[in-house]
Amino acid sequence: MSASRLDPSFTSLPYRHLGDAALTRARELGVGHADFRFERVRYQSLTVRDGVLQGANDQEDLGFAVRVIHRGAWGFASGVVLTPEEAVRVAETAVAVARVAAEMTSTPVEIADEPVHADVEWVSSYDVNPLDVAVAEKAALLIDWTDRLRTGAAVDHASAHLLQVQENKYYADLSGTRTTQQRVRLHPGFEAMGAGADTFDSMASIAPPVGRGWEYLAGGTGAWDWDGEIEEVPELLAEKLKAPSVEAGTMDLVIHPSNLWLTIHESVGHATELDRALGYEANYAGTSFARYDKLHTLQYGSPVMNVTGDRTVEHGLATIGYDDEGVETQSWDIVKDGLFVGYQLDRQMGLMHPELNGGRSNGCAYADSPGHIPIQRMANVSLQAAPGGPSTEELISRVERGLYVVGDKSWSIDMQRFNFQFTGQRFYTITDGELGGQVRDAAYQATTTEFWNSMEAVGGPETWQLGGAFNCGKAQPGQVAAVSHGCPTSLFRGVRILNTTDEAGH
Repeated sequence: MSASRLDPSFTSLPYRHLGDAALTRARELGVGHADFRFERVRYQSLTVRDGVLQGANDQEDLGFAVRVIHRGAWGFASGVVLTPEEAVRVAETAVAVARVAAEMTSTPVEIADEPVHADVEWVSSYDVNPLDVAVAEKAALLIDWTDRLRTGAAVDHASAHLLQVQENKYYADLSGTRTTQQRVRLHPGFEAMGAGADTFDSMASIAPPVGRGWEYLAGGTGAWDWDGEIEEVPELLAEKLKAPSVEAGTMDLVIHPSNLWLTIHESVGHATELDRALGYEANYAGTSFARYDKLHTLQYGSPVMNVTGDRTVEHGLATIGYDDEGVETQSWDIVKDGLFVGYQLDRQMGLMHPELNGGRSNGCAYADSPGHIPIQRMANVSLQAAPGGPSTEELISRVERGLYVVGDKSWSIDMQRFNFQFTGQRFYTITDGELGGQVRDAAYQATTTEFWNSMEAVGGPETWQLGGAFNCGKAQPGQVAAVSHGCPTSLFRGVRILNTTDEAGH
């Protein structure tokens, strides 16, 4: 919880009056459930290339939605005209949609109970809202980054970007829950590009997107070491451009959180969304090998694997106080001592499966705009560190022949989240416990269960970091959500390493 307060330019909007009008009308029409969601989402982005501002963009998404359960079916409608009359019309439309849907709904819709959260507020943890900082100041910082990067002999071009979001939501339902929330997130980054004798490549910042404020860039609490990374990246790029191509084979891997977060996202986060496992996303985002009948029987990984779903961790991109169904957010086990034990749920799935989370949602409903209906979305799914566990250096010292992987890059995974391969920004050789130079053209390939069962050790808390992404896509119509994944540096034995240049010729 932040010391910051709700933005008065949001709290001055008439969302309470609109919500009362919509819910009153829905009740008059005899619905079993109705909720009202009012949102204002502000977006700002800046891009710079080679010391020149390429673009600065501001957007705002403002509106409201009404969702009902009527005659055993969902109904949904949204609007942008902020009057009580429009709120009533939208509620009536949502009920009309439910009446049509009821004719096609074979199993009546029901949702799990949730305690009433009466008139509560929540604000994410940050010091300075980046949207309060002058655009000229932000542009000057990004321009300076690219100018400094281009002083490196190997750097031909440099780019930088900054994405910022302020999300405000008001939720109300017929049970009496009223939540008003605000969260801020930002994604800064840069990339240096250069050409070698026979190749072109790049090296980007490994700074993760975060649920923090401007202090992340300006040297406040929790700031990233931008100066240190900008000084280091040109030399790292120069080394990579001259590095030998990797020798394919089976090797041990020590994987840094800046790479491993993405493997968690794709092979654990998506695989343990219950709507995927039940086939709801089959037409678009796919299903999951982690089927419901494998719960409590599937050895997802080795005994050192402990993964939680968490919508409460400080600075997480999916962190919020209450979800878009009025559920107070939680933390729970997904994998415990390597065993698959839990899913991510919304209120409908919580009631459908009372053996999960006591028959209650674990707070995973989210809509990315007032024009979209809430769906089950990913929590901050994180691999836990080992208390008193080894340092990164200690993990490297255990490897006779292998690679140390830093930074994410390209990836591929099948629609069941089972067969995958991941590349990275930097692969360093490890020989007899000693770190060597970089190699190029490497990717690691495995199935989800063989990979996580090959994990021999996880690092201690000092190696644990939150990574994440702004652009996780799901559903039809498509929705985008931001999510973080924490993990420690980890050691994997006997992983298949591909040479991507050789593979491209097959």
